[in-house]
Amino acid sequence: MMTGTVYKSTGSWYTVKNGEGDFYECRIKGKFRIQGIKSTNPIAVGDLVRFELERIGDETVGIIDHIEDRKNYIIRKSVKLSKQTHIIAANLDLVFLMVTLNNPMTYTIFIDRFLATAEAYDIRVVLLFNKIDSYADDALDEIRYLATLYSNIGYTCIGISAKTGKNVDQVKSLMTNKTSMFAGHSGVGKSTLINALEPTLKLKTAEISNQHLQGQHTTTFAEMYDLAFGARIIDTPGIKGFGIVDMEKTEIGDYFREFFKLKGHCKFNDCLHIDEPGCAVKEALDKDLVSWSRYKSYVQMVSGEDENYRQDTHDEIKD
Repeated sequence: MMTGTVYKSTGSWYTVKNGEGDFYECRIKGKFRIQGIKSTNPIAVGDLVRFELERIGDETVGIIDHIEDRKNYIIRKSVKLSKQTHIIAANLDLVFLMVTLNNPMTYTIFIDRFLATAEAYDIRVVLLFNKIDSYADDALDEIRYLATLYSNIGYTCIGISAKTGKNVDQVKSLMTNKTSMFAGHSGVGKSTLINALEPTLKLKTAEISNQHLQGQHTTTFAEMYDLAFGARIIDTPGIKGFGIVDMEKTEIGDYFREFFKLKGHCKFNDCLHIDEPGCAVKEALDKDLVSWSRYKSYVQMVSGEDENYRQDTHDEIKD
């Protein structure tokens, strides 16, 4: 019996690296499929698993029969199977959420859903505002506004250009000796950034479609890479929408850091910050001490609007 870390998952096959640095192609033992796991992928990249080798014909394959307890994971509702969930990655030290203002557009509702999920599972998130080399002055002002908004809440925000290498060294220093993940819509530059960090990987990248200003999928499956400077990075397929999972209405506010700080000042302990009298969050909102975009995201989440959310009159980003 061996123990290893899952480096790649295709849904039926898993690439696992053991403690000696050897890679094995593995499959799941049948019992995993009947344990009531509602996830579309019972095993995720980053999982620590136990497996044993079996000879099947001319090949030696690993059979995974146990998943070690996860310290955390990023999860969302499955896009195609609404009653199931999809674990994007597990056992993370840090997640970099990549944001672009256009080509493609990243809406604040998407950012806020992602941040709330990360808060729920105790995962640190750093916001990377990519492509800052390509923005005109008015767009840069918008980036500065968003960076200030999220910095004031307590999130680290870095303006970068994966293409020119601007501030990539800051990202590198944060990643050292950690297992990190890059997340964001298709086209935000995840693979380009990984190539800037580790040029020898030569990951496939694609230009933005000029017709629809949207990203083209270049990463099909989540995959982890060992980097030369002592870091591990998980590259993920572009995320379209982000449906939250297993959050009670009364706890969603706890995952908005600025709301949680005010919660103790609300008149009611179970205040939903919607219509209740004596709500400290609503009072802060009226004084512009809480962001309206954040509050709008919160209300949409509490009201149960899921994958097909809309930001004003705009459709969500499509893959």
